[in-house]
Amino acid sequence: MTTAPRFDWTTGYPSQRSPLFARNIVSTSHPLAAQAGLEMLRQGGNAVDAAIATAACMTLVEPCSNGLGSDAFCILWDGQQLHGLNASGPAPAAWTPEFFGTQVMPKRGWGAVTVPGAVGAWAALSERFGKLPFADLMQPAIEIAERGYAVPPIVQGKWTMAAALHELTSQPGFAEAFLPHGRAPEVGELFRFADAARSLKLIAQSRGEAFYRGEIAQALARFARETGGALTAADLAAYQPEWVTPLAKDFAGHTLHEIPPNGQGIAAQMALGLLEHRDVTAHAVDSAEAQHLMIEAMKLAFADVYRNVAEPGAMQVSAAQLLDPAYLADRAKLIDPARAQVFGAGNPIKGGTIYLTAADESGMMVSFIQSNYLGFGSGLVLPGYGVSLQNRGHGFTLEAGHPNQVAPGKRPFHTIIPAFLTRDGAPVMSFGVMGGNMQPQGHMQTLVRMLCYGQNPQAACDAPRWRFNEGLSINIEPHMPAATIEALRARGHEVGDIHDSYQDFGAGQFIWRLGEPGAHGYVAASDPRRDGTAVGY
Repeated sequence: MTTAPRFDWTTGYPSQRSPLFARNIVSTSHPLAAQAGLEMLRQGGNAVDAAIATAACMTLVEPCSNGLGSDAFCILWDGQQLHGLNASGPAPAAWTPEFFGTQVMPKRGWGAVTVPGAVGAWAALSERFGKLPFADLMQPAIEIAERGYAVPPIVQGKWTMAAALHELTSQPGFAEAFLPHGRAPEVGELFRFADAARSLKLIAQSRGEAFYRGEIAQALARFARETGGALTAADLAAYQPEWVTPLAKDFAGHTLHEIPPNGQGIAAQMALGLLEHRDVTAHAVDSAEAQHLMIEAMKLAFADVYRNVAEPGAMQVSAAQLLDPAYLADRAKLIDPARAQVFGAGNPIKGGTIYLTAADESGMMVSFIQSNYLGFGSGLVLPGYGVSLQNRGHGFTLEAGHPNQVAPGKRPFHTIIPAFLTRDGAPVMSFGVMGGNMQPQGHMQTLVRMLCYGQNPQAACDAPRWRFNEGLSINIEPHMPAATIEALRARGHEVGDIHDSYQDFGAGQFIWRLGEPGAHGYVAASDPRRDGTAVGY
């Protein structure tokens, strides 16, 4: 018995990729990291072991997107049920609105660094679900850090653009870590990161404790004191990732699961809930009519999310209220099929990033994402340890009374969102699309293509995407039909060029379960917009 719809395997979009079929799969945006995960599976590990090893390697081979000082989220199917892990970190204890004295939260430097959560995610996942010794999972990353790797084209392009930003290169530790020879590496040039190898060995030996309550934590606290940061050893020692129940939203006979706030995954669920009330499949998949409905649904969802989503305890409305079917049905009435609009938030109250996914033949499936946020994060890199620190604090606001206003120990609004799809309570697909606010947009666009139009995962991945920015502003990939682009302009959409090398149109990884894993396995897709691949056996 199979859970897959009747995909069309013969039609697609320009791409050099073909779907991968295997019983054990790892898919991410760098081949060396994917192969490290696959090696853990061959050594008798499970999908969680594979995901952790892959994630550790990704901190090295795609440093423009993530590092040892990243945050992370995970949704996993353990063979029986779904679990969610929120490994985003809180603000330092010293962070109050008065602490900053500015109009906006800093983008780089210590004023943007919250407690990093990725290493804590690795340790928590390994302890609860892993099979192999934790130290073994770090070995591929340690080897890559010590021996180096040849820098691939897309990562190199991001690296080169970052090297031109004084706001990054002027941060303590950045140039020493990421500008060998005073510049970004060339394509194919060897990049070694011995300092990161030192940290990875400490993390391996201590199951992550060194990062939060040991040598690395002490070094981070000392670095902050010496260079103007507020992060302390006490902030690090207090950190623990949080196990959460993923939010669920039905769509097209399936259920989409997302991590609950403080993340933006609910935006994808809301947009799909809005589309349920507009007959998108009455139009051809790449038509202006269909794409317009999706764009407007996404804009409505973002209007609510940006106004309301924050740390759950600070939200003035609940996730359940935002996903209420009656509320979404009412909001869907605002969509004009002939005209683009600017939407404000409704009232539901009644009364930068890398992504990876892994699946094994036992049936375990892992959807995992970790990120520094904006490219290279804060720009700060801990000397001697190679820990590049995220800039998630930039996700806070200083607006008085806003649910996402900065406060001590509070987690900021987060953009990174792993996703999972089920049908009748059974696992179907682990997936994600990295790239800032493109992530829920990518979730919605690819799911509509697969579930409503029967496009196979690789075709849905290859297909042209649009990206909503703000107001009437959108960007559209050039392989969208020209007639569709012109018809969207005629509806009032302001279609502009895109110059954001870090977020662009997102990059996805997808693993779809074909049936019983040991008998049929999975089909995987990897985005051609990155250097990565899906690998399996």
